[in-house]
Amino acid sequence: MVRFSDLGIEPTLVSCLADQGITEPFEVQIEAIPSAMEGRDICCRAPTGSGKTLAFGLPLISRTAPAKPKKPTALILTPTRELAEQIRNVLDPLAWDSRMKVLSVYGGTSYGKQLRGLEKGVEILVACPGRLLDLLKRKALSLEDVGIVVLDEADRMADMGFMEPVCRIIDKCTSEPQMILFSATLDRDVSKLVKSYQNDPVRIEVGPKEISMDSMEHLFWNIKPQKKTEVAVKSVRRAGRSIIFCRTRAGVDRLSDEMQLDSVPLSSLHGGLNQRQRDRAMRKFSSGRSMVLVATDVAARGIDVEGINCVIHYDPPDDSKAYKHRSGRTARAGNSGVVISFVKRNEQRSYNRIQREVGIRKRFTDPRPEDLKKNEFNLVPSSEKKEGHSSRKKKRSRRGRSRNSKRNSFSKGSDDNRVKNYRDKRNRRQNRKSGKKKADARS
Repeated sequence: MVRFSDLGIEPTLVSCLADQGITEPFEVQIEAIPSAMEGRDICCRAPTGSGKTLAFGLPLISRTAPAKPKKPTALILTPTRELAEQIRNVLDPLAWDSRMKVLSVYGGTSYGKQLRGLEKGVEILVACPGRLLDLLKRKALSLEDVGIVVLDEADRMADMGFMEPVCRIIDKCTSEPQMILFSATLDRDVSKLVKSYQNDPVRIEVGPKEISMDSMEHLFWNIKPQKKTEVAVKSVRRAGRSIIFCRTRAGVDRLSDEMQLDSVPLSSLHGGLNQRQRDRAMRKFSSGRSMVLVATDVAARGIDVEGINCVIHYDPPDDSKAYKHRSGRTARAGNSGVVISFVKRNEQRSYNRIQREVGIRKRFTDPRPEDLKKNEFNLVPSSEKKEGHSSRKKKRSRRGRSRNSKRNSFSKGSDDNRVKNYRDKRNRRQNRKSGKKKADARS
């Protein structure tokens, strides 16, 4: 049995991993870590959830030099805020034991904390390309001391149009930094990046080249628009932990309001939320305090949450590639899962095309949530109590809220307010319908 110590990882890091219950490396870690420890460039194809973060993180911590203020010595580029935070959360306790600092920088948050962190000096900088270029423009940091660059989810960055910014960033690092690249695919723009910036890289491929559609059950349900929410509620209560994908931010908010009326514990996620709201939503879902994540395609890639039993395409995906990535949130690590597509009459043609392109053939049937495999979900109780706050602070905060109660209740996007407003609207509609029926009966 291979252990982390066999891969050249120092005892301090091995001990820290053991404290977290991590004792045996995954396949991608066994393949990548020895070459990364030697300073080799690495080009690795591996799916989300395969253990990539430790595969590049452990060598990064082992080989990164101490940093000066505003001059990080290792850089991790990632496409989304959620993934940046996910990486930082994994690496931070390991780096701390090695007396290193990790900082994540991305848009949607204030500059203050990020600027102060850079001023103090950080060895490992986890960054989204847009915010990093902005900080470079402000002269808040320099990349001239960066000796190791990691590109995570490189194909996703290409899809999001980040290739040109990524190249500009790499060009600002040392003349020949060690380049470690991880991607779900290695074609097109990713292949060009490898040729331009990597020197005789070690090539590693882990897992299937594409997300396997055979590992999950696919259901395509004919459904009327007014029945979609009802069927979604019944489905997730049966299937357990689920992700529901909507096409728009407004669609996410509307569905979340409707499902909350049915007392479904959920989190919602889309690009219109600020970073604190997005982080809170992911923590709530990851920890088991909510059963359902209602999201736009921002959650389709790069988010690694275990134990997803069901994925629902509430709104159709843009294409077969999006169908694969959405569906790939379930049936992972050898587990089973079900993928349900809600199909309106005018969407059958596009779903037929998606089926052909992903290599499946399924009939369109009537919804039968009761036939889904029953998965029990144990909701983790939410603790709203804040640690380290005195009663004086609590009183002050209550006074502050009362002063601007009306404004704050809406500016913070309170779920309670949204639900109440939606419930009031629904009741008014129902009352109008009831009144009309009574009038018709009397006439």
